[in-house]
Amino acid sequence: MVFRLRQTLSLLLSLAALALLPSAPVRAADGAAPRLELPAPDKSGGLPLMQALAQRRSTKRGFSGAPLPPQQLSDLLWATWGVNRADGRRTAPSAMNRQEVEVFVALPDGVWRYDPAHILVRVLEGDKRGAMGGGSLTLLYAAPAASQWSGMHVGSLYQNAGLYCASVGLGSYVHASGLHALDGQLPLPEGWRVLIVQTVGVTQ
Repeated sequence: MVFRLRQTLSLLLSLAALALLPSAPVRAADGAAPRLELPAPDKSGGLPLMQALAQRRSTKRGFSGAPLPPQQLSDLLWATWGVNRADGRRTAPSAMNRQEVEVFVALPDGVWRYDPAHILVRVLEGDKRGAMGGGSLTLLYAAPAASQWSGMHVGSLYQNAGLYCASVGLGSYVHASGLHALDGQLPLPEGWRVLIVQTVGVTQ
């Protein structure tokens, strides 16, 4: 009995120590895409909503290109399209809870798909940011091209991202330059396409 109790305590201490480690890429199984576990989102930070609305604006110049810290990247992606309820519903609305949007993020080491389990899955290698506005990262919003709801869904997401950026002092702007830079390269269902992109960056 005492031995089992010690084993349990040892296991709990080990798990607690692992939880304190910074996020890092998870080694994928043979043939599987690399995955990046994101830190849990900090839901207590940033400006109050009305102040964030007052600060929200498009910033097209003055990006340093410096990478976002892991926590800030985590918070941005969760604010954009994260799960915020136990039933799997998200931070942005979608008609009849269709959730027909995929978010990709172009980082210095590749393009990653945001998974609702709050992880990133790499879908392309290499730095693609320059073809889509530069900055610290580029968000790509993909949805069914023929759906009447897609524009509304994507607009809700990039507004979430823009408000988050305003709340923490990051620059961002939504644009169509480089919109087709990754056509045919992203793992999208048939009939889906990238509808808009959003550059996010640390401002100088």
